Amino acid sequence: MSDSRPRIASKQFVYRVVYSIDTLYFHKSPIGTLRASGFTSTMDSLSAIAASGLRSRMQELDILANNLANTSTRGYKADRELYSLYTSNDASGVAEGGTETPWIKATWVDFAQGTTAPTGNPSDVALVGKGFLAVRGSSGTLYTRNGSLKVTSKGDLVAAEDRAVLDASGNPVKLNPSLPYDIDRGGVLTQGGNTVAQLSVVEFSNPAGLVKAGQAYFRASGSGVVATPAIATEVHQGQLEESNAGPAEGAVRLVDVMRQFEMLQKAITLGAEMDKQAISEVAKVNP
Repeated sequence: MSDSRPRIASKQFVYRVVYSIDTLYFHKSPIGTLRASGFTSTMDSLSAIAASGLRSRMQELDILANNLANTSTRGYKADRELYSLYTSNDASGVAEGGTETPWIKATWVDFAQGTTAPTGNPSDVALVGKGFLAVRGSSGTLYTRNGSLKVTSKGDLVAAEDRAVLDASGNPVKLNPSLPYDIDRGGVLTQGGNTVAQLSVVEFSNPAGLVKAGQAYFRASGSGVVATPAIATEVHQGQLEESNAGPAEGAVRLVDVMRQFEMLQKAITLGAEMDKQAISEVAKVNP
């Protein structure tokens, strides 16, 4: 019985195609300066656009694979891609505008709220709102939505990777490890009826200025990215925020990208066959 499943281009095949479009079409990756004469004499517009489409699909697959790998990572924020069209005014192919090829202009982080799930563990906290927990990093303050906390034997309140959780004054939170503790919606910690610390829960007017520092942490990427106390964020004890990269969404997008791969592969094959046929016909006319 023949295999009726769609055959997708191998990565080696795609790399060869991408290499062709890089060397014949662009000076730099991802767009660079168009070398129109080399392109028009070597690769037709159909193959160029299809090859550029394959390239952007490869980039999308990398982003999608990372999101799928972190669907169970607490507080993970999905990466998204921003597409654009690069138009060459020198190359032929599009009337009045040259050749247009798709490419991923940039990636951005989706800070949408993930669903919260109860855990029954008093050490877990979920943030409902736009805020972040501040923790101590090796080279400065880091910020996270992963509220899976624990208290060490020395009384240090730490987050993932044993990073010290900071209070509102920027100091590590210290607790009595032998006593239970409560955290209210405002992030105030109490033990034995006494206030022990105020969690540093901050927000940013422009979260786009945050860059990922690992799977669950962010750091400010410039002097203009300033953390301010979060006003509209609630701290929910005994809950955790799930990843906002849903497995169902990822599976649907994966199928869609693979179908696009197949169509673009067929387009390149068709272009190659057309070129081969054209050369054959010219040879017959001019023996």
